[in-house]
Order: sequence, then C-alpha cells, then structure tokens
Amino acid sequence: MMARAAFRTPDGHLVSLAHGDLIGRLASAALVLDDPRVSEAHAMVSLRQNGLYLLGLRRPVRIGGKALSSVKLEVGLSIEFADDVALVVEEIVLPDAIPALEGEDLPRQQLPDVVSLYTRPRSRLVGKFQPDADAHLWSLSGSWRLRIDGRVRPLDTNESFEVAGKQFRIVAIGLSQAAARPTEQSGGVHAPMRVVTHYDTVQIQRDGSSTVLVTGLGARIISELAAVSCAMRWEELCNELWPGEDHPDHLRRRLDMALFRLRKRLRTERIPEELVRSTGSGMIELVLGPGDVLVDES
Repeated sequence: MMARAAFRTPDGHLVSLAHGDLIGRLASAALVLDDPRVSEAHAMVSLRQNGLYLLGLRRPVRIGGKALSSVKLEVGLSIEFADDVALVVEEIVLPDAIPALEGEDLPRQQLPDVVSLYTRPRSRLVGKFQPDADAHLWSLSGSWRLRIDGRVRPLDTNESFEVAGKQFRIVAIGLSQAAARPTEQSGGVHAPMRVVTHYDTVQIQRDGSSTVLVTGLGARIISELAAVSCAMRWEELCNELWPGEDHPDHLRRRLDMALFRLRKRLRTERIPEELVRSTGSGMIELVLGPGDVLVDES
C-alpha cells in the first residue's frame, strides 16, 4: 500500500496523491488546477519520516491566509493556492511499510501505482505507463502485477524476477527508510536527492530542505541525460537541445554557457554541482551519489 493523501478539489472531486505527485497547471501534474493564479508547478506531495507534506515549489501555499513553503498534511486541513482556490485534505494513508523495487544496477526506490521499467543501458523507472518499456508493474487491490513481453502474472513481495537478463525484486520498506536521510558525499553532509524529470521542469527533492525547481534549458539538459541513463557526447546533447543547428563552435559555446548557468544555480541551492559533469573527453553525464534516486517522467 502506498503512502498517500486524498484531496477534495474546488469542484468537489476527490483526488488521491502519493509521494512526488505534482499539483499545478502543468498538463502532466497529478492534480491540475485550471486557474491563472496557480503556477505550472505550484506544489508537490513529499514523504518525510513523520508523515506526508505539501511543499511549495514556484510559489508558497497558504493556510488561513499565511504563506508557507511546507505544510504537514492532516485530515481537515484547507490549503489555499489562490483566493477561492483551495484543496481540503480528506484522508491520509500511512502504512507501516510501502513497496520498493531494487535490482542489480537499480538502487532501491519507492514504487508508484504504475511503473515502466527500462533495462538498457542502465536500469531506470518511469512513474507512468510507457509502451516501449521492457516491463511494466502496477498495483491491483493491494497486490502487484508484472507484464513482460505481453505476459502478465502476479508478483509477491520479496519475489525476484528477471528482465532482459537482469534480476529485480519488490521489497517492503518502512516509512523511516523511505524518507530521505542525510548521507556523506563529496566531503560534506547533505540529504540524498530525489531528482524527478519532466523535460521542461526538474524537481530536486531533499529531506529537510525546500524542493528546488529547475526550469528551461537547465531542466532540458538534466532530462536528456536522465532519458538515456548514460553519458552523452556533447554533440549529441546539442542536437537534442538545438535541433537543426550545425555550427560546432557556436553550439559548444551555447552548451558551455548553459552548463555554467545550471551549475551556478545548483551551487546557489547547495546542490552538488557535479550532478551534471563534463568528463573531459567530450562526454556529459548525470552523476548520482549513494542514496540518490532518479525518476524519469519526461
């Protein structure tokens, strides 16, 4: 069972959201609020060690007119996104344990209700149905189903399965394990990151800190690297960012400037700037540390 919160929308509908789900005007948001005063990526549900929170992204949310960047969700709480645009928390579900997936080259990470699993060149999860994925997993009445090559079968917790020669396993983890905890990396202490890519936006979530929203060209660079799950030649990355342009010197200058601005933003937000790294041999790569999780929803 997933940790989740149910919200009553202004038009009376009940919408259930889990950790990492986005609220805003984006069409890809789990809960879309169609109002010009609401940001595209306004807020996000986040699981912490003592419960579910709503984190303000581009703008704060309000409780009783007071602007807040983070709100612990409780039943009956009315959360305002704009005047007369509010969500009411109707239910909170916090099970003792939640499902996660781990594999040979896949760090343990929480499972959403529907997930697409890719195995090449490196295993990664996409938190929605993608028809070209190597396998699909989804929850059904408290149990799990697995589809590989068109064949569907039930899947029990702690049961291993193979996809494209790689071994994977669903495990149950406690909420305290699921919530991020500080980790040593690069000579300093910081919370493990959960990087969620939506192509034009990237959310970087860290326990104990506000979620950082990267937009524009910086988000596209991170999303392109996340999509291939390996280092890219700088020329290939430029072709994705600026299709149709073929002047190498001009493209390299544009890329170097975009990388400079992205790393400056990461440094300002106290995120390791080596998250996006140049290898020195013409390759650009995404570097995740121990405990960091990448969720590609582009």
